[in-house]
Amino acid sequence: MLKPFHKMTIGIAFLLMALTACAGSVPTRFYILTPLEDAGREAQGTASSPRVTIGIGPVTFPAYLDRQQIVTRVSANELHLAGLDEWAEPLKDNFTRVLVENLGHLLPADSFTIFPFRGPDRVNWQVAVEVVRLDGDLGGDALLLARWTIYEKGDNKLLLTKKSRFSQSSSGPGYGSLAAAYSRIVEAFSREMAGAIQDLSLQRGNP
Repeated sequence: MLKPFHKMTIGIAFLLMALTACAGSVPTRFYILTPLEDAGREAQGTASSPRVTIGIGPVTFPAYLDRQQIVTRVSANELHLAGLDEWAEPLKDNFTRVLVENLGHLLPADSFTIFPFRGPDRVNWQVAVEVVRLDGDLGGDALLLARWTIYEKGDNKLLLTKKSRFSQSSSGPGYGSLAAAYSRIVEAFSREMAGAIQDLSLQRGNP
């Protein structure tokens, strides 16, 4: 016959096993950033050929965002890593791809490629982006801080340098709402960059 102490020990062991099984049954949720609603459609330009080929990148991210878990900000000096909510791909890659898709929609007469640049097309301008911060708090605001520069690729002539700040309120308390707020931030950033590229094209007399 088992002694009461042994019975209690076995009971605790079974309880821990049950809790572990329950925890293991909760699926991980994956999120992505999405481009402009019409960015996936083939844009129709007004010119028969691209006016300028623009290379986007390198795009750099802070090390604290180089992970699958979604990072939220608790305070100025404290971050939180989500337990079961992750990015479906590296955030930097997702951010860069959505940025290029948006630009291709907003500036359909131009051609865009992602760093490292490969292929026969000659890159005329290069846009380097340094993301300083991209985070937020659940149910609160999402924030992007970025520095970016446009160079003339041939002689590395500096054409423009800017520092951008965008924020968006989450529409709900969950990680899905936060990811949607990030997507709206990338849209706003894309529009600012597209406007700057368009102004440069006019100033430099590109057809």
